Amino acid sequence: MRAGGALAAFHDLAPAEESFRAAVLSGLARRAKALPCRFLYDERGSALFEQICELPEYYLTRTETAILAEDAREIAQLAGPHAQLIEFGSGAARKVRLLLEALEEPDAYVAIDISREPLKRAAEEVAADFPGLPVVAICADYLQPLRLPPLPQRGSGRRIGFFPGSTIGNFSPDEAADFLAGCHQAVGRGGAMLIGVDLKKDPALLDAAYNDRAGVTAAFNLNLLERINRELDADFDLDRFEHEAFYNETEGRIEIYIRSLADQIVTIAGRAIHFAAGERIHTEDSCKYSVVEFQRLASHAGFRPVRHWTDPADLFSVHFLSST
Repeated sequence: MRAGGALAAFHDLAPAEESFRAAVLSGLARRAKALPCRFLYDERGSALFEQICELPEYYLTRTETAILAEDAREIAQLAGPHAQLIEFGSGAARKVRLLLEALEEPDAYVAIDISREPLKRAAEEVAADFPGLPVVAICADYLQPLRLPPLPQRGSGRRIGFFPGSTIGNFSPDEAADFLAGCHQAVGRGGAMLIGVDLKKDPALLDAAYNDRAGVTAAFNLNLLERINRELDADFDLDRFEHEAFYNETEGRIEIYIRSLADQIVTIAGRAIHFAAGERIHTEDSCKYSVVEFQRLASHAGFRPVRHWTDPADLFSVHFLSST
């Protein structure tokens, strides 16, 4: 048996720093400036997101956690014994403990995340809490095609992908379909996915969730500029930019931007980038679905909806999908 906290394996498949530089310069050279939301999650960004999850306005985390706690036993029965549980975007790996405690003799837990140090810490904590369970950490951009390394397997169980937090909403519907197709390949025929999906609801509740009074979400968004300053020798003045988030009811999504408060020029990696007053950098979307809309999307990606659970107020949903 391994010492408490020791990982069975750590695989570093993260993109090189040059890809961050290229993405930033390319994204800010566009007419409609945009940056990939995955770059929000450096070490400080990951810590700020954990704070967001505790905010009173941010119902998503506590609601999904309550659903998982209430229905973990049924989820485990659907998953079956000796499952290999694969979490995409593991973060602090808190919700997965509810599943690991309920699963029957799981063969492995595989944590995949882009933030190297938070990933290692969280995976080591899971390994310490479940000393008989092989824990594998993979630092990678799970949005790109990913071939999983050989995984520990003691029984004949299946692969169960776990994608909580309604992160699926950060993709456009077409991107979500592509991601689910990649998940279908990762879990294989006979595998399954367990996915948290935020539901359409009162726009006022959505607006409050992404514009918290404490300003933590704003700090999380603006931290991307701090990261660019630090890693790409840029000179963003954060006092001249602000967080902006609103619900686009027609498209069924929260849209998140960083807005320039003045006409200004910022130097990034030796290149001058002009920002007009009021010009925005698109950093993230959060699409909301009805249960039927999401099930239709999953079906098109090769999954069969088996079961879904919601909270009493119908704020959030968790879906168990079987790979056909």
